[in-house]
Amino acid sequence: MPGNPPCDTLVMYSGVSGLGGEMARSRQGAGDPPVAITAPGGSGQALRPGTAGRGSKAVWGLVALGVVRHTLRSRRFQEGMGLAVIALGALRGIGQDNRASTMARLSAWDKRQIQRLQLQAERQALRIEHKAERHARTVRGARQMARSGPPRGLVAASDPRRTEGGQHDR
Repeated sequence: MPGNPPCDTLVMYSGVSGLGGEMARSRQGAGDPPVAITAPGGSGQALRPGTAGRGSKAVWGLVALGVVRHTLRSRRFQEGMGLAVIALGALRGIGQDNRASTMARLSAWDKRQIQRLQLQAERQALRIEHKAERHARTVRGARQMARSGPPRGLVAASDPRRTEGGQHDR
C-alpha cells in the first residue's frame, strides 16, 4: 500500500490503534500498561515514546545546556537580573531601615516606661512619707492629750463630786 511504513518497523500500541485493546479505561485490565505490537520481522525490543535511552537523555541534556547558555548570554535576561539585584538591594535597605526605626521606637517606649515607673515609685514614697507624718502627728497629739488629762468640759460632767446645781460639794 502506498504511504504505509514498512511492516518490520511498524509499531502499534494497544489502546491507540484499536487492535490490542480499547480506548476506554474502565474495563478489565484498564490499569495495565499498554503493550507494544511489533511486526513479525522486528526484533521485539521496540521502545515506547515515554522511555528514553542513553542517547535520548544525552540529547536532552545538550539541549538544556544550550538553553541555559542562550539564556545567560541574553541581554534581556541580564537586564532582568540586574533589575532583580537592584530591587533586592532596595528591599534589604528598606528592611534595615524598618528594623532600625522599630528598635528606636521600642527604645523610646522602654525609656518612657522606666520614667513612668520611677515617677510612680517616687509618688508612692511621698504618699508613704505623708502618711507616716500624719500618723506621727496623731500619735504626738494623743500623747499630749494623755499627759494633759481629760478635757475641761468633760471633767465637770464626769466628776462624781459634782452636784445637781452645778456646784462642787466641798
